[in-house]
Amino acid sequence: MGLILASKSPRRRELLDLLEIDYITYPSAINEGISEENPERLVMKLASMKADFVAEKNPKDFVLAADTIVCLGKKVLGKPKDAADAKAMLTLLSGKTHQVYTGVALKSVFYNYNKVIAELTEVDFREIRPKELAEYIKSNEPFDKAGGYGIQGFAGVFVTAIRGSYHNVVGLPLAQTAKMLGEANLYKLW
Repeated sequence: MGLILASKSPRRRELLDLLEIDYITYPSAINEGISEENPERLVMKLASMKADFVAEKNPKDFVLAADTIVCLGKKVLGKPKDAADAKAMLTLLSGKTHQVYTGVALKSVFYNYNKVIAELTEVDFREIRPKELAEYIKSNEPFDKAGGYGIQGFAGVFVTAIRGSYHNVVGLPLAQTAKMLGEANLYKLW
């Protein structure tokens, strides 16, 4: 029995490393284009699908998967396709409060274990000046992140306040994940 992180995200690996747990990575390959209007249910479904994909191939292990989205009202912002998409997303977020949802799933076929949660964090952005926006997009930082920004990088200067888990915005709500792993006897310090 081992733990598999069903992700290729370096940020999720860095966060999971903070728990000092042994694990391997096995990125899932699912179609993320599912239809679901409720953002909380959407991230839970996507995290669950990612975990299922890897758990079916590794039935004796526990699989941890996550999915993060950014929402402004009812508009869901995934990862930008290109510079124009990143500019549109960040322009939309400029000067506003938005929501970051992360779904986290922990599953094991062998142990018949299935737990899925969602976490919400609200993030306030100040107005982003056009020159800043252009420079930020040139940095390539926006391109593999939901909403086109990484709070742990330069985009942190756009953030004036958060309500909820900082780590949730990075991509893995650490306290909630530690609790989930502890309940499955995979994290001793919980």
